[in-house]
Amino acid sequence: MPDLASGRGGIVWLRLSALILLLDQATKIYAEYSLELYQSIEILPFLNITLLQNRGAAFSFLADAGGWQRWFFVSLTVVITVFLLRWLRSLNDDEQSLAVALSLIIGGAVGNLIDRIQYGYVVDFIDLYAMGWHWPAFNVADSAITVGAVVVAWDALFGSNPDKGVGNGVSL
Repeated sequence: MPDLASGRGGIVWLRLSALILLLDQATKIYAEYSLELYQSIEILPFLNITLLQNRGAAFSFLADAGGWQRWFFVSLTVVITVFLLRWLRSLNDDEQSLAVALSLIIGGAVGNLIDRIQYGYVVDFIDLYAMGWHWPAFNVADSAITVGAVVVAWDALFGSNPDKGVGNGVSL
């Protein structure tokens, strides 16, 4: 098992988390200082930058729950992030795609955690739409979490280590 402070399975990947966190916070600050709440600027025929405040989780789940959800999501994010950090620390050097995926999720989770603690909501601003279909607004952190989760799922289902069963770390 690699040490968190050394090697490919450790601090190298936390640098990716830090990069995601910085990119997320910088873009949110830019959106907040450039736009009024609900103001929308068309960037492309399928992309607007629209400043929104999400008090819920993904797809605004529990957004209208009355306020208790803020601390519920803060607590849940802390627990999940600690779990992911421990998982990242336990990875072998040959599990680089999983390390990247966990690092993306950690960086995104911490980015949204900062918003929730600081403001009581998550700043969303990327607004995609096409052919009358509108995707819920999201941010860089959400994108990193989504990409990371897809890679974790792919690794669990189709991982490349045959000695560990179906996927890396999943045995039947």
